[in-house]
Amino acid sequence: MAPSAPGTKTCEADCTRLCGMPDQVEQKCEGDCEILSSLPLQMSLYFNVYFFPFWWLITVAILYVKYPDLSDYYKFILVTIMILVSLTELIRLYLGYVGNLLEKVPELAGFWLLTLLPQLPVILFLLFNEGLKIHSLERAVHIVFAAFLAFQVVAAFFTLKRMVNALATRFRLTEFHRLEEQRPGPGISSLGARSSSWGL
Repeated sequence: MAPSAPGTKTCEADCTRLCGMPDQVEQKCEGDCEILSSLPLQMSLYFNVYFFPFWWLITVAILYVKYPDLSDYYKFILVTIMILVSLTELIRLYLGYVGNLLEKVPELAGFWLLTLLPQLPVILFLLFNEGLKIHSLERAVHIVFAAFLAFQVVAAFFTLKRMVNALATRFRLTEFHRLEEQRPGPGISSLGARSSSWGL
């Protein structure tokens, strides 16, 4: 038996609870039970995981070489940035994997926010601030990293929008089914009316 795709278990459970609904509603539910994870986003995350150690090694090596030539102001900024980017990137990639593969909106939203702030502005600062005495190899890896971040911001935004819309649709269908279950059937209502007439 082939393993289920990410996110299909929750969707299948939702559709199972919605059985017994009118045909048009069941068809809509089946249409909503689709994989919401983004393949382009997941591919970029996969390559980002392998690229980040390479970026880190190149950046640290060049920082070590040019460190004596930097002013005290930029020395402090670069060391702080490297620590901040390293910690944030580990958390960001984890949230991206969990949020996209398991279709979890809070985790994917956290990934999107960490990509937008602080990662993207920090990398752009490293890329365009000439006071940092940017090396050509350093500039090249910063451009690749910035391209990853820019693509992931856009891809994660549209994936989040699609997931939120799908969850809202499932919630409305669940509420509709709950109201249908609470409404008495025609047999029960006719029996109650007949009992009332006998009581008179």
